[in-house]
Amino acid sequence: MSGFADLLLLALIVVDLYIVASSRLVGCVRATALQGALLAFLPVALWSGDPSADLLHIGLMSVGTWILKAVVIPILLMRAIRTSGAHREVEPFVSLHLSLLLAAALVGVSFWFASVLRLPRPAPSDLLIPAAFATLFLGSLVLVSRRKAITQVVGYLMIENGVFVFGQTLAREIPFAVELGILLDLLVGVFVMGIAIHHISREFDHIDTERLATLRD
Repeated sequence: MSGFADLLLLALIVVDLYIVASSRLVGCVRATALQGALLAFLPVALWSGDPSADLLHIGLMSVGTWILKAVVIPILLMRAIRTSGAHREVEPFVSLHLSLLLAAALVGVSFWFASVLRLPRPAPSDLLIPAAFATLFLGSLVLVSRRKAITQVVGYLMIENGVFVFGQTLAREIPFAVELGILLDLLVGVFVMGIAIHHISREFDHIDTERLATLRD
């Protein structure tokens, strides 16, 4: 299943690049849902062939990831988009063309960093660490380069997805209760962000964080 895992990780990087290059909020949220689906299959692809792996643990991790990352959280974000009436990232802090160039450079840095990083034990896939760092770096890029609050939430989700991918190196050591707690924390965080976006949109008729930063008493 290592070949399937590598395919999932390559697809994850491609989706990262699509999010960076896209100005459509709905497209970004759908891409986040696709990432959630890819990550739901990742533990199965990485560990199902390992005789020492806990299949129940892997199954519960995959199902929980699918429900929250591919279904529940995207639904909450789509509702926030409908409530706010915003559909595009019109004027990001960094242009989409420059963002894509930076993203390509960050992907290269991720592969270089993964080649020099020494882990306590080998990763189950050669692409696992590069994909994890690429998702972390590109999520950070989206978080700091976009104006719309919804796109910034997408960046936050990408960062968490990168942490999830990197955490697969320790999947056998992390109890399922801890992983479930992390997923629930993520859900609560996005739910709170969705409520905040709703109230910001209702009060100010926009969700542009740059304009909010100029507010005065």
